[in-house]
Amino acid sequence: MLQAPSKSVWFQFGPAKLILTLVALVAPASVCCLYSFQHEWDPFHLKYAYFTESERLGMLEASKNMFYFGYDSYMKYAFPEDELDPIHCKGRGPDHDKPDNININDALGDYSLTLVESLGTLAVMGNSTEFKRAVKLVIDHVSFNKNSTVQVFEATIRVLGGLLSAHLIIVDPRNTLGNMSLPGYDNELLYLAHDLASRLLPAFSDTATGIPFPRVTLDKGIPWNSINETCTSGAGTLVLEFGVLSRLLNDPVYESVSRQAVNKLWRLRSNVTGLLGNIINIQTGEWLGVMSGLGAGIDSYFEYLLKAYILFGDVNDLKKFNESYETIKFHMRRGRPQCNYGSGNIPLYVNVNMKTGETVNTWIDALQAAWSAVQVLNGDLEEAICSHALYYTIWRRYNALPERYNWQLKAPDVRFYPLRPELVESTYFLYRATKNPFYLHVGRDILESINVHMRERCGYCTIHDVHTKELEDRMESFFLSETCKYLYLLFDEANPVNKEQSRYIFTTEGHILPLDRNFHRRPWEEEWKVEPKAVKIRSLRKKKRHKTEIESAENVNSKPVIREAKLNISHCERLIPERQYDLPILSKYLRQVEVAVGLVDGSN
Repeated sequence: MLQAPSKSVWFQFGPAKLILTLVALVAPASVCCLYSFQHEWDPFHLKYAYFTESERLGMLEASKNMFYFGYDSYMKYAFPEDELDPIHCKGRGPDHDKPDNININDALGDYSLTLVESLGTLAVMGNSTEFKRAVKLVIDHVSFNKNSTVQVFEATIRVLGGLLSAHLIIVDPRNTLGNMSLPGYDNELLYLAHDLASRLLPAFSDTATGIPFPRVTLDKGIPWNSINETCTSGAGTLVLEFGVLSRLLNDPVYESVSRQAVNKLWRLRSNVTGLLGNIINIQTGEWLGVMSGLGAGIDSYFEYLLKAYILFGDVNDLKKFNESYETIKFHMRRGRPQCNYGSGNIPLYVNVNMKTGETVNTWIDALQAAWSAVQVLNGDLEEAICSHALYYTIWRRYNALPERYNWQLKAPDVRFYPLRPELVESTYFLYRATKNPFYLHVGRDILESINVHMRERCGYCTIHDVHTKELEDRMESFFLSETCKYLYLLFDEANPVNKEQSRYIFTTEGHILPLDRNFHRRPWEEEWKVEPKAVKIRSLRKKKRHKTEIESAENVNSKPVIREAKLNISHCERLIPERQYDLPILSKYLRQVEVAVGLVDGSN
């Protein structure tokens, strides 16, 4: 019996050419192919059903050119300052004249931020020569003994994460990304990471709850005028970076304080709904912001519950995430029950009151676009497909993603787009999970929009208004760290990160960390074990736990196997066969999304 053509043939040639191929082979069409032929003249299928190899290679080159245009411009016009102003071709650092300008000062600390953030992208692109040169520049120029007041969250995910990721790439004994080792390297990036984290530690002192102050002055500690409130994501998204640092230094203090904050926030969730708010008083534990959602102020708290479990193997993190996930779907999700089945409004996650679960406003924000990537990681593929389709359709309407979009008014509430990566990140994760060419088209649409509307003579700009495409003179560091990296990886099938994707995890800032069995250990706890019998009992418990949670080989970059009983991967395995050859979101539902966001007129 002749077998149906492979998925790769379908993706490469599309419906019309595949029919001719089948006729030539005199082969009966399979169920999945017949299913797709039914939509042969559907405009969505004609656009999205296949993506040629030459197109993929062209977009790979375009994504590489995008990164290097931004990176080379930064190095030429801005280094050693933190960011590039791409219109005036100059550097930007902290706004010392206006200390309350937190839009600038929370991230910029006079520590060559964009260079630090770019290290991982250079390594992922296999550019060992420039990676090594950039590392040496960081070692020679970056210092944290600065009178700069920065946000603990931004400094952690951008700078600490970038330094730790680059350090682990350098010392990787397998040279997975190529030979990135530096002759004479003496852990200088690790020492810089340690120095920075030590300067962030005062944020956790003098706080009654263990939830950290939002900002520190790098050379002095807590600012004299510090406020006693912080956002949930700012306090609860530190554990990956702090946890890795603790393990590399064999010093428990960093992981301890970050986990203390996570656990305190968890204990303060509503005893009615199980939800968390978005702003909290660090001294009293009182929720000052009762909005609960999946966007700014709270998004990455949930992301790091899941990723902390994957990286460190602590089942308590997974329990928190699973409970949060069910609570989120119960209280925040609106629309029909299934993404690709049934009738009703499009699925949508809305902002609600943490105490009642009632809808509190009618907008969603750009940061929420990353939720689809978290859903993919959790195995809830159908939900991820629908979540992503909403944001992609908004992008298609504006050729950008407005910071806030009002789903009731079908218009932006906040109109700027600062080159954010979240939609690209989810596009990348969905493509790796489905290999559906739809997501290559999405990536091309995003890349081309950025090149057409956001490129200036010295780099890429923030869009001030998605309607007029008026630009702001700023290229944020995450553009090179995340947006360009995810676009490149989307189109680079042969990249080591893709070929060995189960060996890595991405931080919320797009920095890669190896999934290392050694990270499941807390070496400082082992040193405290003094009774042989107790050691044996704990060892047996640990062995039993690993059989039901995560198994991995013994070397660095070992490949973990996440058990279905723990992570919800069953969704990925239960997609009906024909769906692998069709659009990820069926045409009638994609058209419904277009109408819902105002891209097309619903009367037609």
